[in-house]
Amino acid sequence: MPPPPSQLDLANLPDADVVRLAQEGREAAFRELVRRYERPVFSLVFRMVRDRETAEDLAQDAFIKVLNHIDKYSPEFKFSSWLFKIANNVAIDWMRRKRLDTVSMDGSPHATTAAEVEATTFDLAAQQESALDELEARELGTAIERAIAKLRPEYRSCIMLRHVEGRSYEEIATTLDLPLGTVKTYIHRARHELRRALEDLRQ
Repeated sequence: MPPPPSQLDLANLPDADVVRLAQEGREAAFRELVRRYERPVFSLVFRMVRDRETAEDLAQDAFIKVLNHIDKYSPEFKFSSWLFKIANNVAIDWMRRKRLDTVSMDGSPHATTAAEVEATTFDLAAQQESALDELEARELGTAIERAIAKLRPEYRSCIMLRHVEGRSYEEIATTLDLPLGTVKTYIHRARHELRRALEDLRQ
């Protein structure tokens, strides 16, 4: 049997190879997967639950599920999509139990630069007329937060993956294990509800 790859070697391997090693029971390989994805998984979950401590717990739960089911992963799918699907389901299950009434519109708490904050900020307000003054913008942001909080968990997942993670409809369908048409419908309905919330504010 060849010697186990070093941490440096693991860092240079593609996901598929690292997953294969993790499936063989190589603990270092699983740690490498956690290293690669702990921040994006936390960010995704944090946006769903808006609480750092809860997000950390749920992200940990997601990785535990991944570890327990790593043997069921099929390489025909992107590992990241499979992982995000598990994390998303963990967050949705928690939200259904807790009936969360707010979501975060701030950038990921792990963002370390202005660019990262901007890249992880859910900013529908930027799509509105630039004539909105600061007060109106704050009111708009609050209205959007409330509107998103009222969305069904499935709608919220789709809208977050689309506008926060910047994922394509096809990637969202794979991640959430939904038909492509369903994803498009969920996002269309979510946008409609958000637009209606903005119209109510303007009136």
